[in-house]
Amino acid sequence: MATTSKEPPTEELTKPVAAPATNTSSSVRVEIFDQVYNLRGSDADYILKLAEYVDGKMRAVSEQTSTVDSVRLAVLAALNIADEYHLLKRRLEPSSPEARQRANKLANALDEVLEDTRRTG
Repeated sequence: MATTSKEPPTEELTKPVAAPATNTSSSVRVEIFDQVYNLRGSDADYILKLAEYVDGKMRAVSEQTSTVDSVRLAVLAALNIADEYHLLKRRLEPSSPEARQRANKLANALDEVLEDTRRTG
């Protein structure tokens, strides 16, 4: 008779590309909306913060809706998080091609000044 483990599988999480890469990866047990997950990544504190954030979003959606389906709540929370992400992304991106071009010119001018400063020391 085969037995099944109630221990959830471990899933790999990665930090944003800008984070320094490390080869050590540890398993972190988190709880999101009363479900336990074992996640693997190089920064346990970062994984815990992500899990807390997702849990908070799911609970906020749960309070605002009458649905009890956790998959539906997860999708609605994901949409809220995606909305936050895109609003921040839009705010950080230059608003027009002209603004991008001007930012590039200013960055190039700054690079030239810095390079001249390094040469003359």
